[in-house]
Amino acid sequence: MVIMPKVLTNDPRRTARMMALQAGFASDVRGDFEEFSLEWLAEENPLHPQDLADVMAFSQTLLRGVQERRAALDELIQVYAPAWPVQLLSPVDRNILRIALFELLHYTNTPAKTAINEAVELAKVFGSESTARFVNGVLGSVMAALSRGELDPDKPASEGG
Repeated sequence: MVIMPKVLTNDPRRTARMMALQAGFASDVRGDFEEFSLEWLAEENPLHPQDLADVMAFSQTLLRGVQERRAALDELIQVYAPAWPVQLLSPVDRNILRIALFELLHYTNTPAKTAINEAVELAKVFGSESTARFVNGVLGSVMAALSRGELDPDKPASEGG
């Protein structure tokens, strides 16, 4: 059993991302992407009652977005990290990238720099020593492709990138 570190933060959006990462990680390890639960994470994370609904809603948005686009997100990861087969990446790295790519490409409420910075912060806390650099490199390559017009978020990576 893998135990995730307990992290305290006052930022409800970061808390939501951490919960989405943990739930995505658990689903990934189980191989069951249809079912995910945030209730156990809400119980373990001391959330201010006024933040609870927002944190849960944002976590759900991230998880559902990743769930709905998992194959396309994994294809993108493979395109922009070709030396690392997606299924051989650690579940932590894979899920950080999935969440960040979903935010970058499909959740326009999050500025691109924020999505990348938050992914790097998650990588520093939950990943290995090299995860933050790896995540930053992959996301930087995706951003460069977006800015050059080589990547269309609405098309599969093989068509748009």
